[in-house]
Amino acid sequence: MEYFHVVFTVPAEDARIACWNKRAVYGLLFHASAETVTTIAVDPRHLGARVGMTSVLHTWGSALTHRPHIHMIVPGGGLSPDGSRWIAFRPGFFLPVRVLSRLFRRLFLEGLATLHKAGELRFFGDLAGLADPAAFSAYLAPPRTAEWVVYAKPPFGGTEAVLAYLSRYTHRVAISNHRLVSADADTVAFRWKDYRIKSGDRMKVMRLTTAEFIRRFLLHVLPDGFHRIRHYGLLAGARRKATIARVRELLGAAPPERETQETAEIVPLTLREPCPCCGGPMRIVEIFRRGQKPSSRAPPREQAA
Repeated sequence: MEYFHVVFTVPAEDARIACWNKRAVYGLLFHASAETVTTIAVDPRHLGARVGMTSVLHTWGSALTHRPHIHMIVPGGGLSPDGSRWIAFRPGFFLPVRVLSRLFRRLFLEGLATLHKAGELRFFGDLAGLADPAAFSAYLAPPRTAEWVVYAKPPFGGTEAVLAYLSRYTHRVAISNHRLVSADADTVAFRWKDYRIKSGDRMKVMRLTTAEFIRRFLLHVLPDGFHRIRHYGLLAGARRKATIARVRELLGAAPPERETQETAEIVPLTLREPCPCCGGPMRIVEIFRRGQKPSSRAPPREQAA
């Protein structure tokens, strides 16, 4: 089965709004992109099936600029509306990106307007005037007519490639150590890729003041408890296991081997393992099996000296 990789990006005007409204706008980005793919895929003129997807939020460009976008992985087909058959995408072709782009633009801008009307957006600095509805509507006028970027990359070469991608990119941060060139109290230098260069060596070295580097890096710190990996459609909800089992049945795929961990005996700690947080000795407070709930009693406190 093919797995498609789709990228949804918002214009710079909307990205600026997200700087002070991360939870609301990033949540809208997830919802609008997932609804876009779900709506177009179920349309009989395109695929006519219910699909599933895994979405990953990235907020950075190569130069640590604020560039919110969704990386979405979609299996190469979906269930018919009645669930009786599997409908595959055409080999090598996902969905028309222009149709996806137009619907994504409409859903996202409508969502922003709803958030603004509900008073869930905050504005500061040179955007403080956008608290006024008329000014906010005028600010969004250019994005309403611009072409939004929805990019369908070539499909992954099988499940192994999907797993390799997920293992590399789902939990990465804005910049990795291997891109750092030098750092001191005044300046940080790092490698970045200049996508404006169409051919030749795109890699360059950028030097920022330490304060500016920290500012850019902190732009990409997510709100507390915010989930940057989400599942939708066939891959979401309480019926996910049953749905995946049905898909395997329709495709004639063998069920996965049962894990033996459920029947494995619990190996108690030796009390020699140090605490992963403070490095101090640990004590067993309670042992409970999978499916059991721990008791509500609090662990014993150390007596004051």
